[in-house]
Amino acid sequence: GSYPPPKDSDYIDRLCRGANGLFARTNFIPAVAEYVRLREEDGPQPLLPCASDALQSAEVRRALWERLTSPPCTPGLSRPVWLVIAASVPTALGWYGYYKFSVEEELFHDELRRSGRATGCGGYGTLFPFVWSFLIGGVGLLAGLPGADLLVDAGALWILLGQVNLYRRVNELHGESGPLWTKDEALLEPPVYAWWALLPPPLDVVVGLRQVHFLARHWAAVRGEPWQGDPVAEEFFPFISAPRFTLRQFARTPALWFQFTADWEELDWPLLQDPSEGAPWRSPFEWGFLWGGAPADPA
Repeated sequence: GSYPPPKDSDYIDRLCRGANGLFARTNFIPAVAEYVRLREEDGPQPLLPCASDALQSAEVRRALWERLTSPPCTPGLSRPVWLVIAASVPTALGWYGYYKFSVEEELFHDELRRSGRATGCGGYGTLFPFVWSFLIGGVGLLAGLPGADLLVDAGALWILLGQVNLYRRVNELHGESGPLWTKDEALLEPPVYAWWALLPPPLDVVVGLRQVHFLARHWAAVRGEPWQGDPVAEEFFPFISAPRFTLRQFARTPALWFQFTADWEELDWPLLQDPSEGAPWRSPFEWGFLWGGAPADPA
């Protein structure tokens, strides 16, 4: 699409557009570049129910295949957790790379289309610096070139910061589309803590799966597609679709963990109780007292 140019003083918008445009030029295969170009059309048909018996239908299988192989679209496509896992595991996370590219590209163009300003670097600007850093840095490591490890580290840091930024944007989008599909006040809160992306596995996977789910709900609501359910997110692993929770809440509440722990009692351990509302250690990004905010509660 044609978007207004960035303002000279808006360095975030200029950086995001610049990174996307620069790394789009490194896609040297014209057929691939054309295939992943944003589709400004209706896109594939809506997903149909994902029950095992429904998968016997040729119509359902065709809808799934169209969704899996579709290029990025505007509005973005709803890709539920069960679909992302079903496509990512057999491909050794290869399809997840395509998912990551697609959702970043869709959000990039959605921001520019609606507000004329980008706060994310798009599929090219987010994924390609990581890919090229690992490819070039990996070759450098094999060849024993000095500094090659720094290039690999830079690529890993870039994709990690991009993931934090993705979670921030998903929270913002949920604030717009949440009321379209739920009246539950708890579910209307921002669904993820963006800084959880910095945590070690498996906690970073917990927030990553939640991002997949709530972004899928967002695009389904925006497109007016009926939500066909997601047994992985809503039954097997309740934490994926639950209202936002803290790390301590997650640790002490077995009902969030798995379907088979739904009836387990909450763990009444002092270590897992949330501190008082004024305690400064609730979140690394709530330590306002460090830069001149209200003084910390000594408790």
